[in-house]
Amino acid sequence: MSGAATFDFAGERFVMLADRALFWPAHGALIVADLHLEKGSWYAAHGQPLPPYDSHDTLDRLARLAADTGARAIWCLGDSFHDRAAAARIVPAVAARLARQAAAAKLVWIAGNHDGLTAGAWGGEVADEWVADGIVFRHQGLAGETRPEISGHFHPKLRLSLRGRGVSRPCFAGDATRLILPAFGSFTGGLDVEDSAIAANFSGPYRAMLVARDRLLSLPCGQAAEKDAAASEPAAATRR
Repeated sequence: MSGAATFDFAGERFVMLADRALFWPAHGALIVADLHLEKGSWYAAHGQPLPPYDSHDTLDRLARLAADTGARAIWCLGDSFHDRAAAARIVPAVAARLARQAAAAKLVWIAGNHDGLTAGAWGGEVADEWVADGIVFRHQGLAGETRPEISGHFHPKLRLSLRGRGVSRPCFAGDATRLILPAFGSFTGGLDVEDSAIAANFSGPYRAMLVARDRLLSLPCGQAAEKDAAASEPAAATRR
């Protein structure tokens, strides 16, 4: 599979995907966070007309990854919709696509702070959190959690200086027991991975991770010099 790299987390083998997602082969689960479907229509309803294609583009990418990985399940870690009224605005074509996706792979909707999802939404199962093989999946990391945890919410982005030019890419943020996913939605911004709001989720050092050229790029946070060096030497970019 192109655009992917394997890595271990909490004693399990995962596949990190360049397109801002995880795949867990043991469960056949594609894991994404922060789709923010219908964000464009929210802006339009508030007087900022934008092309209404973000939901379609997000679902295009989701369907492509599900097909590429052979996913039997899709776990969405919260803020799958941009706001609590999104379900009332969603166009029939997007609703139909969600129903088809739910028929093709089990959809699990983890509740986020934006969603407003109800039981059975779009043919999927709604839960406040999801636990598999001792790993807890939720929207926002919980302070004091002692189990391994995978979450979303913060939209981490890695910012680098590459040959004097600023570069920003969605990334994962993690340590041995916690992993924060980037936002999967096509129309989402991001928070610097070294921002204090993200750093507060980790008890010590953590890393920014993404897939580049089918390799896992793993960089320590808080050490800009190492980031610059890694960005300038793509053949030796993975540092552990």
